Amino acid sequence: MAAAQDTAGLTGGGPATARPPMNRLGPAGWMKANLFNTWYNSVLTVLIVTVLFLTVKPALVWAFSAADWSPITSNLKLFLAGQYPLDQMWRVGVSVLIFSTVFGVAWGVWGGVARNFALLIAIGLGALAFAPLSLDDLGLQARVWIIANPVAVVLGHQIHRTPLAASRWVIIWALASFVLVLAVLRGVPGVPWLPEVPTGAWGGLLLTFLLALVGIVASFPLGVLLALGRRSNLPVLKGLCVLFIELVRGVPLVSLLFMTQVIVPLFLPEDLRLDRVLRALFAITLFSSAYMAENIRGGLQSVPQGQVEAARALGLGGAHTMLFIVLPQALRAVIPAIVGQFISLFKDTSLVVTVGLLDVLGIGKSIVLGNVEWVGSQREVYIFIALLFWVFTYSMSYASRKLESALGVGKR
Repeated sequence: MAAAQDTAGLTGGGPATARPPMNRLGPAGWMKANLFNTWYNSVLTVLIVTVLFLTVKPALVWAFSAADWSPITSNLKLFLAGQYPLDQMWRVGVSVLIFSTVFGVAWGVWGGVARNFALLIAIGLGALAFAPLSLDDLGLQARVWIIANPVAVVLGHQIHRTPLAASRWVIIWALASFVLVLAVLRGVPGVPWLPEVPTGAWGGLLLTFLLALVGIVASFPLGVLLALGRRSNLPVLKGLCVLFIELVRGVPLVSLLFMTQVIVPLFLPEDLRLDRVLRALFAITLFSSAYMAENIRGGLQSVPQGQVEAARALGLGGAHTMLFIVLPQALRAVIPAIVGQFISLFKDTSLVVTVGLLDVLGIGKSIVLGNVEWVGSQREVYIFIALLFWVFTYSMSYASRKLESALGVGKR
């Protein structure tokens, strides 16, 4: 009888369900199974640990004892916003608060990756507010503006309890907040408390984020249109898209930056002068959209033709088939390539220093070369800038992996 009950439980016929045995390994067991399971793995583990000890230990000793970090701690305002007017830095604080609130709303509505980023913002900025950094040049209220961001994240999270808690509203709020931030930073004509601040005074992380965000937001839909145009049956449209993609992909970004800064103004009317930052954004967007188009075209080619035929059999037109059937599958298949392009675009923003724009890399270079007492601190400055880029690019990569896991990319 007992054997019959056990058999019934294993086959699902009884109330009990047998679970697979759990393999519980402690730290010692895990090391033996993964690091010392064979003699050559043991040798390789010992060699790697030795190399890490010989390289990481001196680096940590140098970073905490011999390195001079004063070029960074004494110029936080420059690294943050460049030559943005000091008396208007509150507008940068308001912009960060707006984005913190949006992340809080996304946390409440979506959870998952949005929750992790919202918590990272709250904890990171909360710790920065109490960090032993010299913030005197940013004003007495600098720490208050920083500590307000965790509060904004929490308040944004509470919005998900309201009727406005829907995914479409989060996307709309994100786009509206981006436009609002640009208006706050640039200024509004006729508003005395929002005087115009030309983009030529923007710099540091503020300019880097502006170039990256506008480039990402603008190049993605343009890349989709170029990819669809390249697969079009209209010869003229297809030829123009192929010509644009191949021409732009065939030249380096630096040449496009110089072209937009030097050559484009020669073809414009005398009374029309585009801003230098706007011209750089134009070059970055065109360059990224060409690569984005090829990534998306690869995704379109991965969608089986049977999907299109099935959609047509159900009565869907060409536009609806592409919008609701083909594009979602194509974009899902090339998420790693798309995010990789976004990461590349974010890093390529440092090339604007060649045309006289002081992004975070340009600020670091000017600090090192413009102060005699900090000439020997080049390593500290460039290591700090490299860590900044790594933090943001790794965050994008982390979000990509979580999105792939949520959508089941690579799984049947």
